[in-house]
Amino acid sequence: MTAPGPRGRHGLHEVLTSAGAVAGGGRAGLVDTLGLPAAARYVVLLVDGMGEELLRQHAHLAPFLSSLPSVPDVVCGVPSTTVTSLTSLGTGLRAGVHGVVGYTSRVPETGRRLNALAWDQDVDALQWQRHPTVLQRLHEAGVNAGSVNEARFEGTGLTLCSQRGAPFHGVGSIWERLDVVAEVVEDAASSVVYAYESRLDHAGHAHGCTSQEWRDVLTTVDRETAQLRDLLPPDTVLLVTADHGMVDLPDEGRFDVSTTPALLEGVDLLAGEARFRHLYTARHDREAVAARWRDFCGERADVRTRDELDDWFGPLDPAVAGRIGDVVVAALGDFAVFSTDDFPLEMRMKGFHGSVSEAELRVPVLLAT
Repeated sequence: MTAPGPRGRHGLHEVLTSAGAVAGGGRAGLVDTLGLPAAARYVVLLVDGMGEELLRQHAHLAPFLSSLPSVPDVVCGVPSTTVTSLTSLGTGLRAGVHGVVGYTSRVPETGRRLNALAWDQDVDALQWQRHPTVLQRLHEAGVNAGSVNEARFEGTGLTLCSQRGAPFHGVGSIWERLDVVAEVVEDAASSVVYAYESRLDHAGHAHGCTSQEWRDVLTTVDRETAQLRDLLPPDTVLLVTADHGMVDLPDEGRFDVSTTPALLEGVDLLAGEARFRHLYTARHDREAVAARWRDFCGERADVRTRDELDDWFGPLDPAVAGRIGDVVVAALGDFAVFSTDDFPLEMRMKGFHGSVSEAELRVPVLLAT
């Protein structure tokens, strides 16, 4: 059986750097590793949760998106979760370097759990993620670069990690976003604009990615993306991608670790999310914890110590290593590890992501020229 994970394939971290290299003419020192088409302007639209497999399975509901050519076999990286993927896209780096290693992770200096979406700890985002963003590099090189996103995201920890250093254009509606993206990209002869769409992911978490609600949102997003293409100047490429895919989990696959205290022996902190758990242990407990979890999970999860991660996080910066679990549990199939003590809201969700399955990892890179 082929080992799960990125396995050296093209990654989401190459998408914005490649678009910036093409539109910026190499002015920011970026390289087009994806072979994108030549264009003076690029709009990169990320649709949260629109995995490659989901899009192909529902092609009839998204005729515009499904008609577009795509860069083949691109993955989002590990863990397959929004905060990690947006930072990979925004920095051109993998998680082992940029340091946003999961939905929740340990702050080594305090031992507390940081939710990187809510940014609920007193942690300086500029220190947590110290590398310049792609938009920042383009902006400083004289390229018209910026992001268009919901106004409420301006200045958040995640935005600072992934999009800082270039103008942020806050919007209050989908229709405003369409207009603002078109206006910003027209401001200069060379432009790179990033935009974000969240509704599909929300529908998947709440109702499942096989639900009618999810399908309805996909159709809406498809129609609005076609409208955006029509609004853009003819010398603009609209690149549409995603941060991860999604899978629905049946009740029988949901394991609540709170009911099995023996599995938490030697575990100082539980983090991550249901499909990808970080377990933080004392060093002398690491192997014993990993062995217990391997015995319990069997083929339902890929359990690894931090030393066995292979290429999951990419190169591992020593400053980042302590944020990753001493043991990680990547759920497979219909399995997931819940904790009603630590993460009670997760049990209410229908759709999930975070792990190393192809359904969660593979993302489209669609090109509307």
